[in-house]
Amino acid sequence: MKGLGKTLILLSAVAACLSLLIVCDATATSASPALSQQQKLKLGERIYREGILPNGEPLMAFVKGDLPVPGTAFTCISCHLRGGIGSIEGGVYTPPTNGKTLYQPLKKIHKGVEIKYGEDPFRRPAYTDETLAEVLRTGTDPVGKILDDVMPRYLLEDEDAPLLIAYLKSLSSEFSPGVTDTTLHFATIISEDANPADTEAMVSGIEKFITDKNGMANNYRNVRTPRDRMMAKAMSTSKELELRKLTLSRWILKGAPETWRRQLEEYNRREPAFALLGGLVNGDWQPIHQFTEENGIPCIFPNTDFPVISDTDWYTLYISKGFYQEGEAVARFLNSKEELLQDTRIIQIVRASREGRALSAGFEETWKTMSHNPPLTISLAKEEQLSDAMVSKLTAKEEPLIILVWDGPDSGRILTALANGKNKPTMVFASSSYLGKNLMTLPEQVRDFTYLSYPYRLPQDKVIDPMMGKAINFQVGDNRVAQQTYALVLTLNMAVMEIKGNYYRDHFLDAIGMSMDRVVPLYERLSFGPGQRYASKGCYIVQLAGGENPQLVKRSDWVTH
Repeated sequence: MKGLGKTLILLSAVAACLSLLIVCDATATSASPALSQQQKLKLGERIYREGILPNGEPLMAFVKGDLPVPGTAFTCISCHLRGGIGSIEGGVYTPPTNGKTLYQPLKKIHKGVEIKYGEDPFRRPAYTDETLAEVLRTGTDPVGKILDDVMPRYLLEDEDAPLLIAYLKSLSSEFSPGVTDTTLHFATIISEDANPADTEAMVSGIEKFITDKNGMANNYRNVRTPRDRMMAKAMSTSKELELRKLTLSRWILKGAPETWRRQLEEYNRREPAFALLGGLVNGDWQPIHQFTEENGIPCIFPNTDFPVISDTDWYTLYISKGFYQEGEAVARFLNSKEELLQDTRIIQIVRASREGRALSAGFEETWKTMSHNPPLTISLAKEEQLSDAMVSKLTAKEEPLIILVWDGPDSGRILTALANGKNKPTMVFASSSYLGKNLMTLPEQVRDFTYLSYPYRLPQDKVIDPMMGKAINFQVGDNRVAQQTYALVLTLNMAVMEIKGNYYRDHFLDAIGMSMDRVVPLYERLSFGPGQRYASKGCYIVQLAGGENPQLVKRSDWVTH
């Protein structure tokens, strides 16, 4: 019966293929005439990205010849990526699927050089709508070559194939805004009341990178001897950048945040940017995040401790989750201490501030996913002080107690009251970032039970090159924005090189998502993967050693999310 089932499945696939050949003249028009072109593209996009058909059912596919699987598990985007330019991973080459490539002959290339001799210099002719539907269904290309089994065979009905094909034709078909014949244009967003020192640290770092890259491209254009040209090419980001220089403009936001959207739209209309680099505003980043999502503009590493936390948004890449990530790390650390959690009360004291709310949200939302009961929450208004009587009441019961103090620089007063109370808590957690400069001055009497979330590389730790096994010395400076800009420049340099002249915004983000881990002075590790939006995914749990000039002592490995 198993053999018969496989035979029936294969016969169904063959029948679908034959039905396509019979109605091939109608493939371009088989979609409902009631649908607009935009609606058709959205339906095709859903098939490509999610593996979901217009009727809401999963697209069915076959892998390894005859193994049926839902297309949601083998979506086009999972291999060919969002921009459709393809990838190379684990030695497997995934070719482009954008119409600009598919509807042109595929040239023969040997060691990077195009082969122009012989009767047929092409590996395959340009696809047509019919041959493209054929290869999607049967894995057979226009010259009869059978594609690798890695490529699924999809059961596309006659009314669905044209929708996917129409989307592939539109995918990465024209260079994105911000690209001209002579320039690749970037912008950075700054509010007029942003810290001047931080603004200078960020802008000078980005502008130096752009100046250096433009200088390398000029050298490549101007050298004369083959040897010098080879050296200049090695120093330049890519041959394609000979034709274009990098430029940067500043989008200065003025006034209240509710007016920023109108200003951003005007900047985007007058001088569209291929991508936004960094960014620094005195306020919430959310309005800018929303603008980039709705306009499809990549934004790389804005300087904010309050990023938008989302599993679905695409266009903003944050260097971390900020304060939210510290709360998240405390939840993960406590979850690993199963012996402490039995019959233990957890209380969180939350200051009514952006920092306090973000720390609390990171802890609570992560804690909930681990099937724990929510902590008891005590909220403190902006100027409210936690009285000694309230502290005594919190610790009155003689049972193990864990307290999370999501408060700012004055947290030391609460911690001291807890230390002097009748029943000292088992563990108290606080945020090193929220404590700020008061971190290193916590009273000696609270250090034995106080644990701190610390989202950076420890100051005393050396930075080791993972390839060479040697310490790396960075000349970046102590300014945190300067160090984050250094991470931005490393990421940007790699991405500009890897897109190889394919100036499509989604492909730019795909290139970053496929990049190698980065070693930087500020963070323990920066890494991306396809679809990931946060580069630094970890946090240490530390304690403060004794003495007037204490060091931070690790009490955990790099706790990751």
